[in-house]
Amino acid sequence: MQLIRKIFVFVFFIFPFFAIAQNDESIEWSSDKRLSWADYLAKPITQSDAAAITSTTIGIEYHVRNNKFSYSIACRFSKTRSWGKYRTAYILQHEQGHFDITEIYARKLAKELKEYKFNPRKYQDDVTSIYKRLMDEKEDYQNKYDKETDFSRNKEKQAEWLEKISKELDETDEFANYQATINI
Repeated sequence: MQLIRKIFVFVFFIFPFFAIAQNDESIEWSSDKRLSWADYLAKPITQSDAAAITSTTIGIEYHVRNNKFSYSIACRFSKTRSWGKYRTAYILQHEQGHFDITEIYARKLAKELKEYKFNPRKYQDDVTSIYKRLMDEKEDYQNKYDKETDFSRNKEKQAEWLEKISKELDETDEFANYQATINI
């Protein structure tokens, strides 16, 4: 097969941030690394009602070469676009929840790409469609998290959500490996 190479990078923005490569301004999600207030480098927006803002991204890079469909996914936290006005351990747990939700959706993306039946005529449109649908779902889920917890102020709901998020991370653990090459 002639070399067909297309690389697309799609990044979901809670707030504008674009990067798939690891750099000093971002942190890749890891079960071993929890966020700390030292990771929040942006200056708080004083006129905002928010106690903190966590900016995360999901990026995907993929290509077709030598009868193989390969992809790599990145789930990252932006240090320079995230800020905390009220830096308590409790608020940080809520913000970690947002990053963990982003990880859940990165895994859902990996699952769908692993199950994708490659179509050489429309794989670019297919991958774009899968990505956009999941990012819309993620945004809705993030908003539901904030609404139901009242932005962490409802302590009972916040505890329920953190348990729910932890369970979903466990349930999607088999898709935590974001890189794959599939023979087509």
